[in-house]
Amino acid sequence: MATAAHLLSLGVTPYREAWDLQRELAAEVAAGERPDTVLLLEHPPVITLGRRSDESELHVPEDAEVELVEVDRGGKSTYHAPGQLVCYPILDLARHGQDVKKYCRDLEEALILTLAPFGLRARTIDGLTGLWLTRPPRKIASIGVHIHKWVTTHGYALNVDLDPAPFTEWITACGLEGAAFTTIAQELGRAVEVDEVRPGAAVALEQVFGLELIEVPTRIAARAGSK
Repeated sequence: MATAAHLLSLGVTPYREAWDLQRELAAEVAAGERPDTVLLLEHPPVITLGRRSDESELHVPEDAEVELVEVDRGGKSTYHAPGQLVCYPILDLARHGQDVKKYCRDLEEALILTLAPFGLRARTIDGLTGLWLTRPPRKIASIGVHIHKWVTTHGYALNVDLDPAPFTEWITACGLEGAAFTTIAQELGRAVEVDEVRPGAAVALEQVFGLELIEVPTRIAARAGSK
């Protein structure tokens, strides 16, 4: 039986604001004051540096209009911008099996299900992070998580329709030298709106995690979406 959970579907939200929101929600989930909650949103241009990031990954032009933020998720550097669907599940893993590797595999499975209706067969590649399309390998989604007291923050970023050049020209994204990055739009040869992908992403999360996502226009969602 599916478990009721909240869905906050936001627009383009500044990264630090979304991070503060995640921490606020995570505290409420950990305290039993809120059910599992999922954020679906976009970010203005920002490079985030995970706990394993190295300065050598950064080669951002001086005139680049992009924010840099050090974060507490795992992994290395990555890039966010409008046209990318970002998913932050705030889940109590006590309800989903206290297994970090399984949780990451479940996020991968949710991404695979999200991409399938577009005719894209994503997969994982041994030794590499995120989700890939193959022959040749090109990365379409990144995963980086943080877990505290078995409550999750951060999550995944799926490239829908944005310029992938900053992944290689501004940073060595995910620490992967020579990796190719792609988007749903690039693969389909047409423009794709994030809102075209968002419903399927929610359904995939419901299927994988046994949730019934209920979209809630809470004061928190209103605050975040209005900035």
